[in-house]
Amino acid sequence: MRALTPLQIDDIRSARKAAEARTGLRFAVYLGRAEGPRREFAERLHGALGDVADRAVLIMVDLEGRALEIVTGERARKLLTDGECRLVAVSMAAAFAAGDLAGGLVTGLAALADCAARV
Repeated sequence: MRALTPLQIDDIRSARKAAEARTGLRFAVYLGRAEGPRREFAERLHGALGDVADRAVLIMVDLEGRALEIVTGERARKLLTDGECRLVAVSMAAAFAAGDLAGGLVTGLAALADCAARV
């Protein structure tokens, strides 16, 4: 998969900010290789968000390792169920498999915000 263009990066950044504004949650996206077991690595990244981790949602994408993890903090988990996160992850993975990394992330961020805003 090709690197993201500056326009795609801006689209992802805008989607992240819109999701934050709509839900009051903090959204973070990590694109890169998972160091060690992917879930544990994603949880460490989430914990590194510090004071905002309890209200944060981290999307970790390791394209090389074909891994996608969504980690929610304690307060965020009250708005996003594991089932909702799994459904969004399936949708994102389908877009990634079709070669649409940016579109998958933008759509995934919007879907997570939709789920969290319904509560």
